[in-house]
Amino acid sequence: MNAIVSAAREVWALYVEDATLTLGMIVCLMVASFVLPRIAITPTWRGPLLFVILAVVLIENVVRSARQ
Repeated sequence: MNAIVSAAREVWALYVEDATLTLGMIVCLMVASFVLPRIAITPTWRGPLLFVILAVVLIENVVRSARQ
């Protein structure tokens, strides 16, 4: 059982270096897919807005990592 858990952690580490960044981006994508279509934003601005939100998440993560 320990080998399976260890292998799963290794595979997770291959794809996800920072779990908070990954979860933040997943939340942003969920917001973009469920919230943005319901508010009064034209479809041409949804892409740039998603880019800005993801950039803010990335910048926050970089600043937090630099402090450590």
